[in-house]
Amino acid sequence: MLQLPKSPRMRTLASRSEAYEYCRQITAKYSKTFYLGTLLMPEEKRQAIWAIYVWCRRTDELVDGPQSAFTTPETLDRWEKQLESIFAGEPIDSPDVALVDTLQRFPMDIQPFRDMIAGQRMDLYRSRYHTFDELNLYCYRVAGTVGLMSSAVLGVDESYRQTPWNRQLEGNHPEEEAIALGIANQLTNILRDVGEDAKRGRIYLPLEELALFNYTEEDLFNGVVDDRWRELMRFQIQRARKFYTQAEKGIHLLNRDSRWPVWAALMLYQGILDVIERNHYDVFHTRAYVRKPQKLLCLPIAWLRAQAL
Repeated sequence: MLQLPKSPRMRTLASRSEAYEYCRQITAKYSKTFYLGTLLMPEEKRQAIWAIYVWCRRTDELVDGPQSAFTTPETLDRWEKQLESIFAGEPIDSPDVALVDTLQRFPMDIQPFRDMIAGQRMDLYRSRYHTFDELNLYCYRVAGTVGLMSSAVLGVDESYRQTPWNRQLEGNHPEEEAIALGIANQLTNILRDVGEDAKRGRIYLPLEELALFNYTEEDLFNGVVDDRWRELMRFQIQRARKFYTQAEKGIHLLNRDSRWPVWAALMLYQGILDVIERNHYDVFHTRAYVRKPQKLLCLPIAWLRAQAL
């Protein structure tokens, strides 16, 4: 990972521009599809999204990163204290500088950030989810929260409500749709990464749904791809697409300069599901990703949807 000064006690924190550049590089390196979508945003908004992404990534790495074996509940307690310092305008590490500036430009509620840390706490002691309700809570905490964080940056188009036929939407804010997009993305991650998670002893597919299709944990750990698995994956993909459909309904409420990048990000990420299908649902041996030509083809379609929908 790219390096920045770590502690104000040892060295000077990065400047605001240095911190944002660090966030840009981390986003570009570790989330190429997401990064492409942010490039369609105005500079101030894309920088803010990069800062949010890096905080979320650093949070996730506490449990899933190279040093995760040393993470304890106390580690997450300290991380939450650091979060409180950021919201108080006092950065501890250099990457915090970008998030502190972002919070000044786009005020946010701290609760979604706390909820994400709570999601990491779940990963400390859980490696199975018996029902979708349990998994849904996890998905909200680790990804639906990202939708809420990003909403403050994307903004709502207030002029949309001024037209007579939309006045009944007074007070409406696409929070549920933002959460739905985060959950859809996380479900997509889960389906794409089944094989990788299995190698770490983790199963994120609800166990009662494995049983519904007569597919066992042993089958999953052995990477069995048969009719049972394909039917199970069709079921999971259909659910993820329902969340994407729900998310789409809120995009037209966003500020105009946010609609294109959100449509692009949604379509690009949803495209991973299409690739899983083309790979005959074999996520154990073939990683599903959207190729660059397909990404570029998606952009004008997303632009048209942003204008028309």
